[in-house]
Amino acid sequence: MAARSKTTAKPRPAYRCTECGNQLPKWVGRCPECNAWGTVEEYGAVPIRTTAAGPVSAPARPIAQVDGQVATARSTGVPELDRVLGGGLVPGAVVLLAGEPGVGKSTLLLDVAAKAATERHRTLYVTGEESAGQVRLRADRINALSEHLYLAAESDLGAVLGHIEAVNPGLLILDSVQTIASAELDGAPGGPAQVREVANALIRASKERGMATLLVGHVTKDGQIAGPRLLEHLVDVVLSFEGDRHARLRLIRGVKNRYGATDEVGCFELHDEGIAGLADPSGLFLTRRDKPVPGTCLTVTLEGKRPLVAEVQALMVDSQIPSPRRTTSGLESPRIAMILAVVERHGGVKLGKQDIYTATVGGVKLSEPSADLAVALAVASSSSDTPLPSNLVAIGEVGLAGEVRRVTGVQRRLAEAHRLGFTHALVPPDPGKVPPGMKVVEVADIGEALRAIPGRRRAAAKPRGEAPSAPPAPREARVPAYPEELMDGWEPLDSDELR
Repeated sequence: MAARSKTTAKPRPAYRCTECGNQLPKWVGRCPECNAWGTVEEYGAVPIRTTAAGPVSAPARPIAQVDGQVATARSTGVPELDRVLGGGLVPGAVVLLAGEPGVGKSTLLLDVAAKAATERHRTLYVTGEESAGQVRLRADRINALSEHLYLAAESDLGAVLGHIEAVNPGLLILDSVQTIASAELDGAPGGPAQVREVANALIRASKERGMATLLVGHVTKDGQIAGPRLLEHLVDVVLSFEGDRHARLRLIRGVKNRYGATDEVGCFELHDEGIAGLADPSGLFLTRRDKPVPGTCLTVTLEGKRPLVAEVQALMVDSQIPSPRRTTSGLESPRIAMILAVVERHGGVKLGKQDIYTATVGGVKLSEPSADLAVALAVASSSSDTPLPSNLVAIGEVGLAGEVRRVTGVQRRLAEAHRLGFTHALVPPDPGKVPPGMKVVEVADIGEALRAIPGRRRAAAKPRGEAPSAPPAPREARVPAYPEELMDGWEPLDSDELR
């Protein structure tokens, strides 16, 4: 009987998600890990391997004996960036800074490269998008020249690692990770495999040398970081650089931070000479006027742990079309629609035949509920053509039942408003400790808040030009009588005196 020949099974093709890197034994239309559609592709066979125990790089030690001084953060020279990073750059840390094109990423990092460069800690700036001459022109414009700042224009990963060997920097800035490719892999720069290989190689070099690394990342049209999701898991810190290209304000938010908190926000101002940190950015969100005007109200929002005074504006005009317009800028449209419904239902303000425009000043975007009360007051002020006092701030969330709810950090918000010279505030009940010299009026519902507007009790509920009429009995029962003690020590009818 002939012996049966032994055949080797042909390796089965494997599949991998280009979005998150999840490996699958067969093709599926939707990745079960990240739930992305159409991202699973075949990339070859997965050989079966076993890993045996090998030599260790360093013996394990009790955690108390590990030297923590080697991970002490070093300042970047930009205080606002240090605030978000948790004190500065930790040696060996890899930071990913992502943002839309033209927001100012390269300008900021070039400024950081020049300020962080010293004789002991040289900085290597590698650009894969521009030539060395273009970067030099930007450095001249923003005064970011330093003899300890080294510049290289490369798009090959091997060349970048060669520059690291030659310069031995304490800080590496790579602009950007999607433009660097490895010759060992197939595929264009920016592909999932290339981004993964470049990130892994730079992370290994950073950890081995104790070199801090700043990577610039591109974003997609929906605001997500381009490339595999694995990139965000590999790095130590992920920062989001935000800002409207038509405004001067730029914000850096911490998305992930292994060395500090993720609720810090850094504020910057982009100008012709470069970019500068703003220790007190509230002035960008306020409009300076000699006299208060109708339809404006000030509030205090929290960006991370930082309180910022922002201005909310509202404009109401008679609609010329059957469906009145509702336009917002810097505010969330669904929340504005809810506030308008509450103001009309529980505040007695007729809005049905009015075009309503609401916006913020200075390009700031308000998404937290603490601005609800300010929006409601601005709408009512525009409806009655009655200006609010210029030294008044309103803080509070408005519920669907018309109640004014508490928000986090009321004491911190009031302290910031008092520091900037505001003397009166409308807040939810039980605000806590009030800054000395500041008059705080507690309002339980939207009816009490609207009656605090100067002349509101004299204004008609109907649009201007129509004769005022008494509200119906059910509406009168829903809105309680205005307590006079809320006005104790505050004369809102005399707005000139309050300015």
